[in-house]
Amino acid sequence: MSFRDFVLLFAVCLVWGLNIVFTRWVVADVGVPPIFFAATRFAGVAALLVMFLRPKPEDLKMLFLIAMFIGAVHFSLLFIGLQSAEASAASITGQLGAPFSTLMSMAFLGEKIGWRRGLGIMLSFAGVVLIAFDPSSFSISIGLIYIVVAAFVGSVGGILMKRLPPIKALRLQAWVGLFSFAPLFITSGLLETGQLESVMRGGWQFGLAWLFAVVGVSIFGHGGFYSLIKKYDISLLTPLTLMTPIWGVVFGIILLNEPISARLVLGSVISLSGVLVIAVRQNKTLPDAAIIKKLGSGGS
Repeated sequence: MSFRDFVLLFAVCLVWGLNIVFTRWVVADVGVPPIFFAATRFAGVAALLVMFLRPKPEDLKMLFLIAMFIGAVHFSLLFIGLQSAEASAASITGQLGAPFSTLMSMAFLGEKIGWRRGLGIMLSFAGVVLIAFDPSSFSISIGLIYIVVAAFVGSVGGILMKRLPPIKALRLQAWVGLFSFAPLFITSGLLETGQLESVMRGGWQFGLAWLFAVVGVSIFGHGGFYSLIKKYDISLLTPLTLMTPIWGVVFGIILLNEPISARLVLGSVISLSGVLVIAVRQNKTLPDAAIIKKLGSGGS
């Protein structure tokens, strides 16, 4: 990989890592209802990428179903989880999409794994359990449970992508945004309150966080990453994207003053080691699983 392309990948992972921290600030500190924030984000993506909606995909019904999994439902659960889960822990937990994709490839696509990937799956989950479970109080983080479910839902969307003809990243983003924002606004209206008041309370800082999520993540992040996919093998890129959760932990500590604990450090090392093993030993029946999730769900 050239130095210029590595710098681009570094910047993309930096943007993705910052995104989880900014989202945590929006839904936890500012108090913007999480489903409403997801709706506004997808509305912005759909508006900015409207030119990528053409030509119309052949299987709109399947694309709508995929959009619900990697878009509306995934982000709703993720943002709800971030109301109570720390960004640093959420950054690591979100990486469970890789082992989930491998497990579902085994169940539904006939993927066979060796002992190394099996060990990687166990390490991935063991690290997250260590982070989420507090033995001193025998309690588990409810927020991280939402994020685990979000990772599972996003991986289901990745499996469904197997049934869809190849689609470019920004075109996928445009359709996911178009299909997702209306159901999310309706759901927010039924389940949440104080949407406009929270946005006003956030002021220009909320506006910048929203703009960063739409333009920085969906346009620059996914556009830049897609350009790298066309030049380099996925087996090279996927392990390098583990910079993303590392940045999430670093910025969570620096910007949100989140505490550093032995459980967080040890759990992160164990979980990311497992994800790295899975990433290096490529999924044969669904080689784009990890990439699909990043392009579809915002790299979160």
